[in-house]
Amino acid sequence: MSGGSDEGPRRVGRPRADRLRAPSGRPPREELLCAAAELFTVRGYAATTTRAVAERAGMRQATMYHYFGGKEELLAELLESTVAPSLALSRRLLAETGRPAARRLWELCRSDVLLLCGGPHHLGALYLLPELHRPRLEPFRRMRDELRAHYRALLDAIPPGAEPAADGAALALRGDLIFGLVEGVMLVRRCDPARPVAALAEAAADAALRIAGAAPAR
Repeated sequence: MSGGSDEGPRRVGRPRADRLRAPSGRPPREELLCAAAELFTVRGYAATTTRAVAERAGMRQATMYHYFGGKEELLAELLESTVAPSLALSRRLLAETGRPAARRLWELCRSDVLLLCGGPHHLGALYLLPELHRPRLEPFRRMRDELRAHYRALLDAIPPGAEPAADGAALALRGDLIFGLVEGVMLVRRCDPARPVAALAEAAADAALRIAGAAPAR
């Protein structure tokens, strides 16, 4: 296998213990995902090779193929990790019909921003990559579409306030604006990484409720 190859068969058998630097204590799969997250968000997907990911993780390229089949598999798993926790939370919040919908929407927005903007690599930045249309990433896109639908369902469940009730088109627009607001916070975070993520998350959730026509739910 050449050093610059970005694709390769998944090898079978036991990986070689051929680390290039001191281990961090993380399992190899997690080490590779952390390395890929850093390189994809800093260098970009196209400019990152599997060899670079493996070396950043402290292992040889051949060893990496024991865990991942290539760059797309790494990207897919990283992207799905940015949606899966929020999707699970949204399903639970939808089932909690005895609680105010505005409060549940606020909690989902806040949690989603914390997930997208938290951590050392701000994985929400992966949403800006031009490769998101690739067929291998279809599971991520389906998960994201389901999450968007849950945002809309919580928005629909908020009783109208003093303003006239919004029609279906207006509610759809508000839902898209709220979803875009939550995902767009990562751009603010990227421009000002010193700003506390918790403050951004609460401010975004408050703004989402204003878009929804509801008072902030603290």
